[in-house]
Amino acid sequence: MKLETQRERLLKPLQQVIGVVERRQTLPVLANVLVTAQTETLTMVATDMEVVLQAEEHLPVEEGGEITLPGRKLLDILRALPEESTVHLHIDNDRALLRCGRSRFNLATLPAADFPAQEDISAEGELRLSQAALRQLLERTHFAMAQQDVRYYLNGLLLEVTDNGLRAVATDGHRLAYAETDAEVTAKVGLQVIVPRKGIQELLRLLDNAEDLAVVRIGANHIQVVLGEIRFTSKLIDGRFPDYQRVIPRDTARAIVADRVVLRTALARAAILSSDKYRGVRLRAEDHVLQVQAHNPEQEEAQEEVEVSYGDESLEIGFNVTYLLDALGALTGENVKLAFTDANSSCLLTEVESMAARYVVMPMRL
Repeated sequence: MKLETQRERLLKPLQQVIGVVERRQTLPVLANVLVTAQTETLTMVATDMEVVLQAEEHLPVEEGGEITLPGRKLLDILRALPEESTVHLHIDNDRALLRCGRSRFNLATLPAADFPAQEDISAEGELRLSQAALRQLLERTHFAMAQQDVRYYLNGLLLEVTDNGLRAVATDGHRLAYAETDAEVTAKVGLQVIVPRKGIQELLRLLDNAEDLAVVRIGANHIQVVLGEIRFTSKLIDGRFPDYQRVIPRDTARAIVADRVVLRTALARAAILSSDKYRGVRLRAEDHVLQVQAHNPEQEEAQEEVEVSYGDESLEIGFNVTYLLDALGALTGENVKLAFTDANSSCLLTEVESMAARYVVMPMRL
């Protein structure tokens, strides 16, 4: 393999795939990036056996070939080289020589044959939507995923195909986040898959807030997202996600309507004096005023009052303030609605203008 190109054209695809390269690996080859040079195209692939990232860059190739290079070391070298400098890469047997001006780097390699083979995902259908829409869908839900829960199916995000788009649901057993977006669908309606946490985090890193196309392909055991020259593939979590529809309150007789920003800042201030362990706040609604109270084991207290739209009988209920703040941060509307069945029920948070995103938070005893 032999090529000469600008530093940035090697750095760009490497930065796009390097996220899945762990610093500590069970297999030495997983610390490497598979580099394939063909006529006018350089392809880089990285994997941790769960997520596979592939990026392409169109550049002149003097001599084609295929090899694996140490990912993190190559990234550090390219970052340290001067901007817009010319880089020469030459692979000879099992050594890689990288030259730039008066700098020379000799890197060890591993054979391309040692790199894990990429599986065919056998797509059962696909969805087409903008990168911005997919990114917003994930941002509105990913924070509610469980972390290292024994119920392994909660350590991921549910994606479900709807009549006219895609729905995302995440829960850790104490709260639930639900959002949906429109898409062009050629997949079976009702198809559900659970994408693992690391896959969702990598996808969020790759997605742009642009109208560029994202193609989502769903297979029996994998999901693949194509973003221009980047291809993301992740294994799926094999498990049955809980029936989230049963968790979302239906008959909410009482509702508090508040300015989202005002309520969020009041909760954030009260949270300063909440218990570090339980993060609990007490909400009391009465006569168009919502009172927020927090206290901690040091006998310190915080109290906030927010003007709201609420004319029902007095309501008092406790919540984990972090869960409320996460939901209010994910919503974007000017006004939000907190709906309850009674003082012992879950809270349903939505925007007043839209039900595209919904958040359910379980109450807590204080």
